[in-house]
Amino acid sequence: MAQIKLSEGPITKNLLLFAFPMICGNMLQQLYNVVDTLIVGKYLGTGALAAVGSSYSLMTFLTSILLGMCMGSGAMFSIRYGEKNQERLQQDLYVSFFLIAILTVVINGAVFLFIDPIMRLLCVPADTYSLMREYLLVIFFGIAATFLYNYFAAVLRAFGNSLVPLIFLGISAFINIVLDLYFIISLDLGVAGAAFATIIAQWFSGIGLGLYCIFRCSFMRIEKPNRRFSKETLREITGASLLTCLQQSVMNLGILMVQGLINSFGTVVMAAFAAAVKIDAFAYMPLQDFGNAFSTFIAQNYGAKKNERIKKGIRTAASLVFCFSLIVSALVFVFAKPLLLLFIRPEERDVLAIGISYLRTVGIFYFGIGALFMLYGLYRAINLPGMSLVLTVISLGTRVALAYLLSSVPAIGVNGIWWSIPIGWFLADATGILLYVPLTVKRK
Repeated sequence: MAQIKLSEGPITKNLLLFAFPMICGNMLQQLYNVVDTLIVGKYLGTGALAAVGSSYSLMTFLTSILLGMCMGSGAMFSIRYGEKNQERLQQDLYVSFFLIAILTVVINGAVFLFIDPIMRLLCVPADTYSLMREYLLVIFFGIAATFLYNYFAAVLRAFGNSLVPLIFLGISAFINIVLDLYFIISLDLGVAGAAFATIIAQWFSGIGLGLYCIFRCSFMRIEKPNRRFSKETLREITGASLLTCLQQSVMNLGILMVQGLINSFGTVVMAAFAAAVKIDAFAYMPLQDFGNAFSTFIAQNYGAKKNERIKKGIRTAASLVFCFSLIVSALVFVFAKPLLLLFIRPEERDVLAIGISYLRTVGIFYFGIGALFMLYGLYRAINLPGMSLVLTVISLGTRVALAYLLSSVPAIGVNGIWWSIPIGWFLADATGILLYVPLTVKRK
C-alpha cells in the first residue's frame, strides 16, 4: 500500500502528500453530479438543470449521514493506529461496518417510501416536479454504493493510504462521463440517463474498493475473537460516529432548508444556484479534503501522544489553508462568468447574472470555510466530535436564520441568502478558536 505515517517525518511534506490524493479523489467524486449538471444543462435545458441541481442538495444531505458515520469511525481507526492497538482496531472495524450498513438500509427504504412528501417539503415547483422525481427514483439506488466507497476509503485513509481510493474514483469518474454522454445524447434517456450513469459509476467504486481492502489489506481479515459487539466498542464507535454523523447531517439539513427557500424564488434562481454551487463546491472542496487529511494527522499523533507535533501541525495547516484560499477566491471572482458558461447557455442572461452574484459574494470569503473545516477535523481527531456539532449548529443556524430574514426584505431579496453564508462561517470560526484555547492550556 502507498502508506504515509503521519506521526513521523516532515510535517508539511507528509500532510501535502497525504492530502493531495484525497483532494483529487473528492473532486473526481464531485464529477458524478457536475457532469450530470453540465450535460443536462447544455442538452436538456433549464428545467432539467433545476431538477438535477435540486436533487444534488437532497442527495448530499442523505449521503452526509453515511459520510459522517464513516468519518467518525475513521477518526477512531486513526487513533487506534497511533496507539498500535490491533485488537481494538479490528473490533472497531467490525462494529462500525455493520452499524453503518444497517443505517444505510433504513435510509434507502425511507427515501423511496417518502419521496413525494420530501419533494413537497422542498417546495419543488410544478414545472420541475416530474423531472426531479424521475431523476431521484433512479439515483436513490446509489446510496448503498456511496456507503461502501466511503467506509473503505475511511479505513484506508486512517492508515495513511489516500492513493488507492483516488485510483478507484478516477476510473469511476471516467465511466460516469462516458455513460452520461451515451445515455443522454445517444439513447435520449433524459434526466434518468444521467442518474443511471452516476449509479453505475458509484457501484463500481464502492464494490471495487471493498474488494481491494478484503483481498489486499491484512488488517481487514478480522480475527474471530474480534468479531463481536462488545458494549465498550459499540459505545465508542456509536459516540464518535453518531456525533460526526449528526454534525454532517445538520450541516446539510441547513443547506437543504436554504435550497427550499431558493426553490421558492422560481426556476431561474434554482438553475443559477444549481450551476453556481457546483463551481463553489469545486472551489472549496480541496479545503474540506485538507481538513479531513489534517484530522487524520492530528488523530494519529493524538493516539501517539505527540502534543508538540500537533501544535506544529496546526500552524503549518493554517498557513497552507490561508494561502490556498486567497488564490482560489481570486480565481473564482475573476472567472465567475466563464465558469458559469460551462453550465448555462449564453442567452440565459438572468440565470447567468444571478449565478455571478452568488459566486462573487461567497467566493471572496473561502478562508472562512477553510478554517471551519480545520476546526471540524481538529475536534473530531481529539475525540471531541460534539464540538464539531456545536460549530455546525452555529454556522448553519446563522445561515438559515439570516437567509430567511434578509431575503424577505424586498431591497435585498435573494442576495440576502448569499450574504448569510460567510457570516455563518466566521461566527463558527471565532467560537471554535476561542473554545480550543482552554483545551491547549489544560493539556500543558
